[in-house]
Amino acid sequence: MSQSSDYVPPKVWTWNKASGGRFANINRPVSGPTHDKELPVGRHPLQLYSLATPNGVKVTVMLEELLALGHSGAEYDAWLIRINQGEQFGSGFVEVNPNSKIPALMDRSGPQPVRVFESGAILLYLAEKFGAFLPAAGGARAECLSWLFWQMGSAPYLGGGFGHFYAYAPTKIEYAIDRFAMEVKRQLDVLDKRLADNEYVAGAEYTIADMAIWPWYGGLAKGWLYDAAEFLAVQEYRNVQRWAEAIGQRPAVRRGRMVNRVFGDPSSQLHERHDAADFDTRTQDKLAAGG
Repeated sequence: MSQSSDYVPPKVWTWNKASGGRFANINRPVSGPTHDKELPVGRHPLQLYSLATPNGVKVTVMLEELLALGHSGAEYDAWLIRINQGEQFGSGFVEVNPNSKIPALMDRSGPQPVRVFESGAILLYLAEKFGAFLPAAGGARAECLSWLFWQMGSAPYLGGGFGHFYAYAPTKIEYAIDRFAMEVKRQLDVLDKRLADNEYVAGAEYTIADMAIWPWYGGLAKGWLYDAAEFLAVQEYRNVQRWAEAIGQRPAVRRGRMVNRVFGDPSSQLHERHDAADFDTRTQDKLAAGG
């Protein structure tokens, strides 16, 4: 195994901004705003501030699924937060999420606005608010929540661990890539075995557990994350592949994946979403064509 062995950690760590690699301009060891900027507010009760990363897609999929069920109170404005430009450190965003991570939600439907941050918390909040995609009680509810929190605990290994060292780190470190590739494949195996006997992750019903897991592990299975499908041999996980394909065909999932998307095919990008008609009129290819 090739690795550098000349680094000895100092007694007290100090920040070297140049060591941050691709994200050096937005990573820092302190919290709080870097600049004053109020967040825009649209006309709907729910105001989402996000980007179509896997964590952002979880919430837009949930909102589109709620609307597809007929929950008109789930109408929302989705505002684009360009994290590569540090917009998550604006004072308005930090007021909604002091951790400066997308997605962040403001619910203005009641007498006092309610902020919700962390993607799993947003899914749970919306599920309870609308009484959808979460079993009401008992073992089914426990199973759903267990898999939801499995995803929340596992994703850092996939994103911040494997994804960072495989795709974004300024140098390729064999030990780090091997360590996180092993863990990601173990997680895929856990998921594959679960889906061998269950149509959806929590059982027979489609739930917020699927919505949380699909953008990460479904995206990995479909080859959308980190260009790592071949490296991780994702085709071996046949049950994950079946599940990922089935969820990806849902119309609400297709719409949700488009919202706040700024990369890929322009016809799949809807930078901001303020009305259901925006999918037909305001995708980037239509805007570029003058539609």
